[in-house]
Amino acid sequence: MTNNNLPFSQQEYDRRLEKVRRSMENFEIDVLFIEDPSNMGWLTGYDGWSFYVHQGVLVFMDEDPIWWGRYQDTNGALRTVWMDESRITYYPDHYVQSTLCHPMEMLSAMIRDRGLGNKRIGVELENYYFSAKAYLTMTHELPDAVFVDATGLVNWQRLVKSEDEIAYMRKAARISEKIIDGIVERVEPGVRKSDIVGQIYADAISGIDDDWGDYPAIVPMLPSGSDAAAPHLTWDGRIFDADTPTFFEISGCFRRYHAPLCRTVHLGKPPQYLLDAEKALVEGLEAGLEAAVPGARAKDIARALAIPLERAGIYRASRAGYPIGISYPPDWGERTVSIRLEDRTILQPGMTFHFMPGIWEDDWGLEITESILIKDKGPAETLCNRPRKLYVKD
Repeated sequence: MTNNNLPFSQQEYDRRLEKVRRSMENFEIDVLFIEDPSNMGWLTGYDGWSFYVHQGVLVFMDEDPIWWGRYQDTNGALRTVWMDESRITYYPDHYVQSTLCHPMEMLSAMIRDRGLGNKRIGVELENYYFSAKAYLTMTHELPDAVFVDATGLVNWQRLVKSEDEIAYMRKAARISEKIIDGIVERVEPGVRKSDIVGQIYADAISGIDDDWGDYPAIVPMLPSGSDAAAPHLTWDGRIFDADTPTFFEISGCFRRYHAPLCRTVHLGKPPQYLLDAEKALVEGLEAGLEAAVPGARAKDIARALAIPLERAGIYRASRAGYPIGISYPPDWGERTVSIRLEDRTILQPGMTFHFMPGIWEDDWGLEITESILIKDKGPAETLCNRPRKLYVKD
């Protein structure tokens, strides 16, 4: 079967594979095993809701990668990866959630049969999808191998986006704008939160024209009033109350690429402390955008943001952003750079971030954020184009 629906050209996948191999050389890794579905998709094109079971990609220095997973997911691999059928392998279904055997036994046997049982094997130790039992099984089955922590190895290669990736993120940004527009139009006192979330998903999945929407890696966040002090609350069946702010953290998604956007809506006249916070936050955002130039460091964005906030008496302890791009649940961040005062990563053209300086005080919160692109010169570009303000509906 020939896969004619790859999201990128073969040249693009070849470029990515070469970047990963150069990094493997630097860490003296002979074979790399990745389970992170974002890394799997970025390297091979694989796309399926199968990351709840063990699966992964083996990357070699001198041959095409091998996709490995559950037997029933091999047809999904045939339809989504760029490698030919001979590079798709599987384990039988009786390994799934078994207490008697583990899929990593089969993967380890495959590594051993290829003469790699005594080599340096890279694994993503700090990863949502690679369990402690998986690691223990591999070390037991491959006692002569040297295991290398390759956490983030592929993630760091994803940091600078290609033009095609940026084009997908622009499509995701148009969907984000549509979602925010729908929120601002529909949120009223007495409307149920669950109904608004249903409409958020309708806007997200229907997309814009021919640019259909994919499922985002994070569900909508929309805490209200004092609950907005907790940034990761989702929704329930309660109604929106008058004289109450709610922040909405959402993202459009196109072919797994994200462009998060957060805005806060206040129903009724906002209190002065919220208006003061809005003014400082917008000033900090705009200062951060001006500081986000190629050759600057991630910490320079954080410092520019902090100055107007601190003048207003607001001190943030959390980071103010992270890289974005291709992602699967439970996170749309790339888990590499952090926009914070300690991060000295040099900004390069093509890097994309969610500039996310949310404010979460003891009994209130405010979010106004931007997805940004580091340009060849000058300040960062915002991928979305919506007013950078507190939305007020009297």
